Amino acid sequence: MVEKCLFVPFDSPDINLGDLLKDVGSGKIRLPDFQREWKWDNDRITGLLASVSLGYPVGVVMLLETGGGDVQFASRAVSGVREQQLVKEADQLILDGQQRLTSLYQSLASGEVVHTQDSRNKKRIDRWYYLSIDRCLDGDIDREEAVVAVPEDRMLRDNFGRDVTLDLSSRRLEQQEGHFPLSLVFDAGEVFEWANGYAMASPGGMERWKAFYDRVLKNLVGYTVPVIVLKKETPRGAVCTVFEKVNTGGVVLDVFELLTATFAATHFDLRADWDIRYRRLTGRYRVLRGLQSTDFLQAVTLSATRRRHDDWEPEKSEKAPAVSCRRSAILDLTVDEYRRWADEVEQGFDWAAKFLNLSHVFEARDVPYRTQLVPLAAIHVALGTKAETIGAVDKIRRWFWCGVLGEAYGGATETRFANDLVQVVEWVGGSSTEPSTVADSSFEPNRLLSLRTRGSAAYKGIYALLMAKGCPDWLYDEDIDLASHHLLAVDIHHVFPKAWCHTNGIDDIRRESIVNKTAISAATNRIIGGRAPSKYLPLLATRAEVAQDVVEGRIAVHQIDPMRLAADDFDGYFEARRLALLNLIAAATGKQAIGVATPASEIAGVYDIEDEEPDVPDVDGAATVD
Repeated sequence: MVEKCLFVPFDSPDINLGDLLKDVGSGKIRLPDFQREWKWDNDRITGLLASVSLGYPVGVVMLLETGGGDVQFASRAVSGVREQQLVKEADQLILDGQQRLTSLYQSLASGEVVHTQDSRNKKRIDRWYYLSIDRCLDGDIDREEAVVAVPEDRMLRDNFGRDVTLDLSSRRLEQQEGHFPLSLVFDAGEVFEWANGYAMASPGGMERWKAFYDRVLKNLVGYTVPVIVLKKETPRGAVCTVFEKVNTGGVVLDVFELLTATFAATHFDLRADWDIRYRRLTGRYRVLRGLQSTDFLQAVTLSATRRRHDDWEPEKSEKAPAVSCRRSAILDLTVDEYRRWADEVEQGFDWAAKFLNLSHVFEARDVPYRTQLVPLAAIHVALGTKAETIGAVDKIRRWFWCGVLGEAYGGATETRFANDLVQVVEWVGGSSTEPSTVADSSFEPNRLLSLRTRGSAAYKGIYALLMAKGCPDWLYDEDIDLASHHLLAVDIHHVFPKAWCHTNGIDDIRRESIVNKTAISAATNRIIGGRAPSKYLPLLATRAEVAQDVVEGRIAVHQIDPMRLAADDFDGYFEARRLALLNLIAAATGKQAIGVATPASEIAGVYDIEDEEPDVPDVDGAATVD
C-alpha cells in the first residue's frame, strides 16, 4: 500500500535556551499526554550540562502548536514544574526533546533539587548541579569532570557518610569552594551577587570569574536550541508518524496512546475505560488474555465506519465512506462514536471467546490469529443475535477455519478486516457470493510436513480441530474440553516418541510434523515416555484399568490407526494419519487440499524446514518403568 502524502507545515527557529525553559516553567510549553515519563539518570544529566556549557549542539527539539486545527491533545506539565505557576493553556507541546528539556529545566531553571536516579542501581537520588570554576578553566580536565552533582543537603561525603569532603550548604561556602550553582544561571541578579561574593572570597577571584564567564557561562546564557515547530494545522495522523520517526528515545507511539490523548481533551479517559473492559473480558475467558487495546479500537472503528457507510446519502457526497480500521480511520474516531459502539464491541469479543471455546481453543497462546478476533467481534456487532443462529454460525465457522488454515491473517490485515466484515455479513444475510477469505483459501498437503510448533496458526488450528472431534484422553475418562484441558494440563505431544524415532532412524521432518502429534494429558505423556507404541499401549491399559482395545478405541478418535501403533509401523501410521488430517481440514473449510503429498520415501532430505516458535518439549524417558 502506498501511503497518502501529507504536507506538514512547520517553522524552524533557533530559540534561546533561557527563553525556552521559561516557557516550560510557565506551562506555555507542555507535554502531550501520550509522552512517557521523564527518566534520565544522573550521568546523562551531567553529560548534557557539560555539552551545553561548552556550546556543543545537543540535538533538535520538536514542538507542536496548539489551539485549533485537527490536533486537540490533553497535556500535562513537564516534570518538575509546579502546577500553581502554570498559565491556563499551553501554546506548544513537546514531540521530541522531552528528556533533554526536562533535564535542563530541572537543573537550570526550576530552583528545586533534581529528582533523578543512579545510573548503576536505578535508585532515586536528589541532586543539585554545580560547575567547578577551577576545573572549567583547566584545559587538561574534561568538562564532565567539572560538573559536580551533590545531594539535597549540598554536602559530598566519604567513609560511609562519616567525612564531609565538599560542603556547599551556603552561598558563602559555594563561593569559597569556587563551585557555581547552575540553578542560578538564568537569573542575572543572582549571578551578579554570587560573582561579587566569589571575587571577595579568594585572591584573584575577579579575574578568574571573568575568565569563567567568558569561556563557560556565556555559552550557557547565550545557548540557542534549534527548534522545529509543527503548525496547528498538522493532521493527527502526521503527528503520530512524525513522533514515531523522530523521537530520540526510540519509543513507538501506537494509535491507542494517541487517541487516549485526544479523548482526554474532552475529559474521557480511554485507558481507564479499556482497562475495565479488558478485566471483564479476561476475567471470564482465558482465551482473551492476549487481546490488545488496538484490537478493541479496530473493532470499534470497523463498526463505526460500517454505520457511516450504511448511512451514506448519495445526494450529499459522491463517494460512500469506506469501511476501514486503518490508523487514519481510528484517529478519525470521535468520543461519541466510541461510546456508541464500545459496549456492543465488548459483547462481540465476549461472543468471540465463546466461539473459540466451542471450537476447542481454550488458551490465549492457542489462538491461531489474534487479529482474526477483530472482524469476528465486528461481525457479531453487525449481525447481533442473528450471528448466533445455527446457519449463521456454520458459515462464520467455515470463514474462520478458511482464514486459519488458509493462513490468510499472517500479513497486512486491515484491508482483510474490512472486506471480511462486509462480505461475511452479506453472506450470512443470504448472498450466494463467498467471502474472498473463503473463496481464496487453499491448503497444500505437504504443508503438514512443515507444521511443527504452535508458532504457526495452521498448527494451532489443526490442534483445535482434533480436540473438537471429542478426542478423549488415553488414561483418564475425560474428553478434552474447557474444564479438562486446564485440569489435566493437556498439551500436544508426540505419538511416536522422539527417543523411539531417533533410535529407529525416522527423519526429523516427519518426527516433528503435526502428523506425529496429538492432544493428551501430561500424565498420559509421562507414561508414553520414550517407549515404542507396542510397549506403551498395554502399559496405558494397565494404568487405566481397562482392556487394551478400550484404549485403542479412544486413540482412534484422534484420527490414529491403533493397529499401526501396535505394530510400531511408523510409515503406515504416518500416511494414514496424514490423509485423515487432510480430510479433517477439508471438512472444516469445505475445500479439498490442493496438490499431491510427497511419498514418505522422498521426504527426508527434500524439505528444509525452518524452525518456528519453540514448542513445549515432550518428557521422553521421564516415565517410571514398572
